[in-house]
Amino acid sequence: MTRKQKRLAVIAGGMGFIAAAVLLVMFAFSQSVAYFYMPADLAKSPVAPETRIRLGGLVGEGSVVRDTGSTVEFSVTDGSTNAVKVRYTGILPDLFREGQGVVTEGMFTPGTNVFVADTVLAKHDETYMPKDVADRLKAQGLWKEGQGQEGSGKEAKATP
Repeated sequence: MTRKQKRLAVIAGGMGFIAAAVLLVMFAFSQSVAYFYMPADLAKSPVAPETRIRLGGLVGEGSVVRDTGSTVEFSVTDGSTNAVKVRYTGILPDLFREGQGVVTEGMFTPGTNVFVADTVLAKHDETYMPKDVADRLKAQGLWKEGQGQEGSGKEAKATP
């Protein structure tokens, strides 16, 4: 092998290594992505069972049912007639309550319309509303600036 051939072999090997690393990273990201949906989105185009998603909206009034143990069932609504039944086993956040913003992460049970959540994120202070949820509720006219802020006059803040 000449010096030129050795140099080309090293460059080709390096490029192959970089391409393999990029493909592995892209594969890993595609496996961990959870898309965000609201009940209206799911009514338009349902997702396949066992597809991991984030479901956001408001906890439906009068929908929280506590089972024996730590299993809780509630509905997530976007303020319209669309609602999704959610089942969660675990300890809910302290500020979880009806009518408040919530983001759940999990998947639908095959053969049912029940969303089984493994993570529940709730309002963390009096001005919290997830940005995606607040934007969609504003677009529907169901969320107004300063709502739930007890006259603070500040815009709703959201955490990433």
